[in-house]
Amino acid sequence: MGRIPQTFIDELIARSDIVEVIGARVQLKKAGREYKACCPFHSEKTPSFWVSPEKQFYHCFGCGAHGTVLGFLMEHDRMSFPEAVEELAARLGLEVPREGGSDGEARRPEESLYELMGRVAGFYVDCLARDERARQYLARRGLTRQIIERFQIGYAPDSWNEVLKHFGTSDQSRRQLAELGLIVERERGAPRDGERHYDRFRDRIMFPIRDARGRVIAFGGRVLDQGEPKYLNSPETTLFHKGRELYGLYEVRQSRAPLRRLLVVEGYMDTVRLHQFGIPYAVATLGTATTPEHFKRIFRLVSEVVFAFDGDRAGRTAAWRALQHALPEAREGREIRFLFLPEGHDPDSLVGEEGREAFERRLEAALPLSEYLVRTLAEQADLSHADGRARFAEAARPLVARVPEGVYRELLLARIAETIRLSPQRLQELWGGSGRPAEAPTSAPPRPPLPARRRTSAGRGGLVRQAVKLLVHFPELAGRLQPEKVEALLRLETPGAQFLNGLINELRARPARTTAQVLERWRDRPEGEKLARLAAEENLVPDAAAGAKELDTALDRLLEEAGRQRIDRLLEKDRALGLTAEEKLELQGLMTKLSGPRPSSGRP
Repeated sequence: MGRIPQTFIDELIARSDIVEVIGARVQLKKAGREYKACCPFHSEKTPSFWVSPEKQFYHCFGCGAHGTVLGFLMEHDRMSFPEAVEELAARLGLEVPREGGSDGEARRPEESLYELMGRVAGFYVDCLARDERARQYLARRGLTRQIIERFQIGYAPDSWNEVLKHFGTSDQSRRQLAELGLIVERERGAPRDGERHYDRFRDRIMFPIRDARGRVIAFGGRVLDQGEPKYLNSPETTLFHKGRELYGLYEVRQSRAPLRRLLVVEGYMDTVRLHQFGIPYAVATLGTATTPEHFKRIFRLVSEVVFAFDGDRAGRTAAWRALQHALPEAREGREIRFLFLPEGHDPDSLVGEEGREAFERRLEAALPLSEYLVRTLAEQADLSHADGRARFAEAARPLVARVPEGVYRELLLARIAETIRLSPQRLQELWGGSGRPAEAPTSAPPRPPLPARRRTSAGRGGLVRQAVKLLVHFPELAGRLQPEKVEALLRLETPGAQFLNGLINELRARPARTTAQVLERWRDRPEGEKLARLAAEENLVPDAAAGAKELDTALDRLLEEAGRQRIDRLLEKDRALGLTAEEKLELQGLMTKLSGPRPSSGRP
């Protein structure tokens, strides 16, 4: 997929109503020109969450959450940036353009596949409503009507061609069904009733797998009675790559509860039952081990993940595989833990037997990755003698090498060293640098004190900050600046002046109407978060007219200080080397222009 043009994002922000989008998810109340609510990102009784329709910006004075309408969808609905853009565009009936290929024309066939998958999912839901046997099966498994509807669970009839008959009425539609893995071409023998295809899913409870936007991309089907395989998944298709997807992630992102962790389980029914019992952060891998792509998706949403496995040999084998895939993602700020269930239980049966609170107590006591790694290796070596400890160290070495450099790796190394009764430093030496700490920096000579003439830099920095803040709150002011003043600003050497000039020039070249448009243009740049924090600060300037005066004053004072700096440098040069004729004229002009009293060193 190509990059989304910034011009389209500008248009999207301009045409979107942040109050409408947030108001559909949070109960907003009018408060003057803005709206307020209890913050959806932390628990509070007194509203501290404010939404500004003028700026198209939200901010919580309690927890500090802030952003644009796109940022809200990303934070609240847990969408990626492209997903949030797609969501807003769909609300406005707009097609998202892409640079470098992937235009609307190229994507229409794919969109038709999503539509077809949605229609088939609806067909399975209707079939469930008409089949008493399938409904009784789900009732015996303890699923409520509400959870069945939430996960859009359906039923594939006990027939070879129901989907084919309903959706494969033309050559093109049959090709699409085959491309999506919903029908299968017969490999040999004469076609039955003249038909070369048959339905993949027959007499199965159907679990639709949805992407981050809620579109059905695949199915998992479970037999009602005896039969093999117990679970049958869609094959890899244009829409579905099982190594990237997590069942239930869409439903997790729809939950209004604060998301602190994800619980990864192995089955569809496990996921659904956990959600039903009030654990709305459960997801499942789709018949595959946890992949690096899974971990990237998980850690974009949360900093803690718990894997739940059966306590039998198969469960422990799966857990060890998950640990190996997790090692490259293990670092400070993240928690990866492992929960092993009592023998004879899976998450579905255990949560049904002991309830949410007891199950969540088990989660709190789950083994951290480091402890699980040490315990598992210790089970394979006798640590009471040197031979066993050496064997332990040799088994641990390649695992530690997969952990990124940093604090977590150093702590893991220390834990392993403690187990084999060596110091971390000695273990590093013996491993030949595995986990070797960075060399201590050589002591640098103390910096000389700054000259007295530079003691006003904090004040000048404050003026730069003031100017940037005014431009964030009133971006239209950039277009009102006099060209000669903009040109003079280019000669500023004050800290932050380069950023200020870049902001002014960009806003003059491409005017922005709202604060939100400014923030979205700078989203992926290093200064983007600083701009967002300035936007979140209280603005005491009442309107753009007053802002224009404030901005002119701040810039005039900056230019005046820059002139005084230039005078100082020219005088120093005159004393040391002498000035050229041109520099003498420049010095004379500056001193005439700034002939008023010199400010004290404490004044900006």
